[in-house]
Amino acid sequence: MKKIGILHGMESSFPEAFVERVNQIAPTGISAERMIVEKVLQGESSGYDVIIDRISQDVPFYRAMLKNTALTGTAVINNPFWWSADEKFFNNALAVHLGVPVPKTVLLPSKERPTDTSETSFRNLKFPLPWGDIFEHIGFPAYMKPHSGGGWKSVYKVRNPDELFNAYDETDQLVMLLQEEIVFTDYFRCYCIGGKEVRIMPYEPRNPHHLRYDATLPTGTQAKKLLATVKDYVLKLNKALGYDFNTVEFAVKDGIPYAIDFCNPAPDADINSVGQENFDWVVETAAKVAIDRAKKHKPGKDNLTWGTFISSAVIGKDLASLKSDK
Repeated sequence: MKKIGILHGMESSFPEAFVERVNQIAPTGISAERMIVEKVLQGESSGYDVIIDRISQDVPFYRAMLKNTALTGTAVINNPFWWSADEKFFNNALAVHLGVPVPKTVLLPSKERPTDTSETSFRNLKFPLPWGDIFEHIGFPAYMKPHSGGGWKSVYKVRNPDELFNAYDETDQLVMLLQEEIVFTDYFRCYCIGGKEVRIMPYEPRNPHHLRYDATLPTGTQAKKLLATVKDYVLKLNKALGYDFNTVEFAVKDGIPYAIDFCNPAPDADINSVGQENFDWVVETAAKVAIDRAKKHKPGKDNLTWGTFISSAVIGKDLASLKSDK
């Protein structure tokens, strides 16, 4: 029997519907359940062929467990090794190599020194930073946000240097990004599941959380071309990063879609926020992808998804070639 497990926290609607749908449509010999974690022994399998991970970003114990079981052959969605390494600044840098438009972005060191470091730990860092050059490059208004993380936590809109420094004082040991504001006419949040299935959802981040999906897709010939470009960028980014389950957000300015956020490997899938139609698509698509991964699972082998950035590095492929990879 091939076992598919879903590892999750407080969320209920998606995990419950996912398990139910897999068990409705899976062929004989494949079943799904809410994952049960008992003793975790080094080098031993969890007993699952496929695991959908929805919580390890918040629980280090689960992340360590997933790496261990992936080593024994479990197909973990998403790859826990890459997820541990990934962060937003690198994503932006990779997007530049891929030819996907992104806002101008600068990496800022944490305002407070990390625990157990001293001034001499930063003797290679020129201080003070060349703030004038940074402000000229990014402009105002701008957004400051953590280089790693999500959920709109510790995100600040700053309109001038004083606002920036006041916000910076609140960030403690967080490494931050300062990013150009994109004044958008349209905004999309796009699911990508299985590396090839894409759903473009109209999204309004300026609305209260429960109303952010209360928007409509643009229509017309130009809109059709725009949405085709967005889909192409979604696929290109997820292929390079190697994510099986992710969302990519785009802000559209002057007809150009800028990738704003594309490191969301446990994206919101709750029916109460995404809405019934989007929820049904996510459940159905995730169920089919998980079943397909279970069918293809090879015991004891590497069943993880590795992005083209990693696989290209292994074979010595030039980064510039990623842009033309299909």
